[in-house]
Amino acid sequence: MSPVEYRGKKPKLERPSWIKVAVPGDDSLKRVGELMSKGGLHTVCQEAHCPNIYECWQRGTATFLILGEVCTRKCGFCAVSKGSPTPVDPDEPGELAEAAARLDLKHVVITSVDRDDLPDGGAGQFAKTLEALREKLPSATTEVLVPDFRPDPVLGLEIVLNANPTIFSHNVETVRRLYPAARPGSNYDHSVSLLASAAEKIGGDRVKSSLILGLGEQEDEVKETIQDLFNAGSRRINLGQYLAPSDRHIPVKRYWSPEEFNGLGDFARGLGFIKVESAPLVRSSYHAAV
Repeated sequence: MSPVEYRGKKPKLERPSWIKVAVPGDDSLKRVGELMSKGGLHTVCQEAHCPNIYECWQRGTATFLILGEVCTRKCGFCAVSKGSPTPVDPDEPGELAEAAARLDLKHVVITSVDRDDLPDGGAGQFAKTLEALREKLPSATTEVLVPDFRPDPVLGLEIVLNANPTIFSHNVETVRRLYPAARPGSNYDHSVSLLASAAEKIGGDRVKSSLILGLGEQEDEVKETIQDLFNAGSRRINLGQYLAPSDRHIPVKRYWSPEEFNGLGDFARGLGFIKVESAPLVRSSYHAAV
């Protein structure tokens, strides 16, 4: 049986006391949500059930999800729906830029579902969105959190990097051993290679990746993955606790303590990462501002 096989009923681990989500006391969540709905936009904050949605939206920030809400893959830990994706919306880049300008964002994060149905993996829409943001909100810095751009990662990477995002981000998500079960359709070495290519082209200080812990990985495997990312040239890393979106997803195998996250963060900083976020509720875009 796979280390992350999740068919059948198994006892759930009790959620520890340190997994706490702050709820805002004002209407910021409603305000940002209404703005997104009005423009037909989506945020990964909503789609991926991010535990920091209240904190980030209370500050008037959000990570925009482009290219629809339906993914062509089905990672066992992800809350985003899988199925047949919608056609690319040519108006989406402009509408997203308008919403970001109305929110007066200082740092805009753009991400997407996997779009294996598109020749460029969706890279063109990322580039158009970056161009629209520069026109509507020229003072903002930008971050792209991209898929692996298969079937043509070389083309996808070139398109996105030519659009000059401030930060290029691609998540390895988990350790090599767990990829077959946790990330079917994805490849660990391919993801590390994509980050290495980006670092070579724009410099590692602008390249970032993230890991979620609790899928069954061991500490030595996590450190090996952090080392792989550093060797690839990435100099920014986020580590956070996996929280299963539902009973249909991979169950949490372990809750890593805040002290353990601190230790992994110290390990990453010791290697030479220039920006490290490592705590249970950290996610890819947590404290993303440059």
